Amino acid sequence: MSEIPYPQLRMLIDGEWTQGTGSETLAVENPATGNELARLPVATKADIDRAIAAASRAFASWRLTAPRKRAAILHRAAALVRARSDTLSRLMALELGKPVAQGPAEVARAAELFEWHAEQALRVVGEVIASPSGLSQTALRFPVGPVAAFTPWNGPGASPARKMSAALASGCTIVLKPAEETPATAIALAECLCEAGVPAGVLNLVFGHPAQISEQLISDPAIRMLTFTGSVPVGRHLGQLAGRYLKPAILELGGHSPVIIAAGADPEAAAALAVIAKFRNSGQICISPTRFFVHASHGERFTEALVSGAEALRLGDPLDPSVDMGPMIHARRLEAVDALVRDAVARGARLCTGGQRLNRPGHFYAPTVLSDVPDDAAILHEEPFGPVAIIRPYDDLSDAITRANATDFGLAAYAFTPSSLDAAEITAGVETGILSINHFGGASPEIPFGGVKDSGFGREGGAQCFDGYLTTKSVSHLTRRA
Repeated sequence: MSEIPYPQLRMLIDGEWTQGTGSETLAVENPATGNELARLPVATKADIDRAIAAASRAFASWRLTAPRKRAAILHRAAALVRARSDTLSRLMALELGKPVAQGPAEVARAAELFEWHAEQALRVVGEVIASPSGLSQTALRFPVGPVAAFTPWNGPGASPARKMSAALASGCTIVLKPAEETPATAIALAECLCEAGVPAGVLNLVFGHPAQISEQLISDPAIRMLTFTGSVPVGRHLGQLAGRYLKPAILELGGHSPVIIAAGADPEAAAALAVIAKFRNSGQICISPTRFFVHASHGERFTEALVSGAEALRLGDPLDPSVDMGPMIHARRLEAVDALVRDAVARGARLCTGGQRLNRPGHFYAPTVLSDVPDDAAILHEEPFGPVAIIRPYDDLSDAITRANATDFGLAAYAFTPSSLDAAEITAGVETGILSINHFGGASPEIPFGGVKDSGFGREGGAQCFDGYLTTKSVSHLTRRA
């Protein structure tokens, strides 16, 4: 399998690229081969203290930097990101296993997030409140302060870009802990921001042991806010920490996305789109479509089309431009998915295709389609986070909506229908933060992104993109003499 040089891994603390003060390192693995790519420095307590101090000190001046200047830096960084699309795509192929042909789309999304937040920085406004004569009342918006941010391995470009740009554009400083599995992509984005002119201390990157870093960051009085994207269990833990220290938080957690294929939909067309959306990133996406509720009149046609599409996917070296699907991130993720599939089959589910690890190096799992999955199967209640599609027939739309809501998740949902009446019923009835009708989009920078129920709270993107990063100060000013 061909590989490209993988960069030296470093942390960014107070404007300095550093190995830190400790000697401990972690292995970063190529999931397509199982080979070690590099060693990642582990931050010590002193390193994290230094990053917090740098973010706190830099906040005093960064918060006063003109929004247009902050925006200009982000626009320059976006241009650098776009210029390095090939390098970033190859880094994601190496450390995540994302097919290199799919990398440019995530790189473009990262650049768009920089640009969106840059433009929104120019639109932060307060309010003038109607008041009696001689009294001026206003509500003003100010950056909350230094931010602790945590991003997952499955979106190594887009997720760090979202949190970096939101914090910086709003006038906050940030200490970011990207995923230890995919550090080089986040480092490359930070390099673009530094080259674009972000001052020392405004942006800091640390790596290491997540529990230690999160406890130290969130408990420090200098850190004013938490933003996290990741699993529900970790989100619960960090939410408890934030509550203990009275820190506001944005938590974007897991999903188990339903897809409703209505009676009037074209099942083959929906299946063709579903193959692309379901198996992108090997299904390791929080908004990946997973539970397909298909009208009984379309069940056989949709299943055949989805199975045919899944079996036509080319799996292999993610650095090969012709590959459609790469490996899963690590053996633990693969084993968890396989256990869910085996449990479903043991309980009576029909395995239409896939359902096995591929006999080759790396963590490859075959694209899998299950049907006739019983209600007590664990996969209907636990997020599979892998290349598995579950098909369940229905007769009545209201029943499909009820079953779509029958999990603790509520991040994303999808529907295919030409009927405006069906669309209205689905919109009103499905419990979700994001609903896409007749397509599998829904994560663009201009719309708010986040979930309900166990999928978290708070929103990123859209006009609400700074809600967690800004505080409101009410000012009541008596302007007449007593």
